[in-house]
Amino acid sequence: MENHVDKAHPLNDLMRSTMDKIREMVDTNTIVGQPITTADGVTLIPISKVSFGFGSGGGNYGAAQAERFGGGGGAGVKIDPVAFLVVKDGTTRVLPVSMPPVSTADRVVEMVPDILDKVEKYFDKKQEKEDF
Repeated sequence: MENHVDKAHPLNDLMRSTMDKIREMVDTNTIVGQPITTADGVTLIPISKVSFGFGSGGGNYGAAQAERFGGGGGAGVKIDPVAFLVVKDGTTRVLPVSMPPVSTADRVVEMVPDILDKVEKYFDKKQEKEDF
């Protein structure tokens, strides 16, 4: 019995098939979308963040019959809108898409700049009172 996987092994075909399906789902048009032109001449180009993963595995069963192969594969894709490029009158600007906080930790992280501003103002006022 050989310890290496040759190029004709069914696991290679399974992995190749999984990667082909990912290529079908994710292409450059998924990340930088097709331009949308409005009636007033503004062009919007959607920009997305794409995350993907895949896994596959398998094995030969039965020492006497190596042609018995069992395996499986799977893939997942996550697409998050990030921003729009807005082109108007020859000027391009980025319009970010704000995602709402998903967890309490995300909300706390978003609140930190406001809290720091309030604390700083508090100490500034306290310092002003001490100076007088």
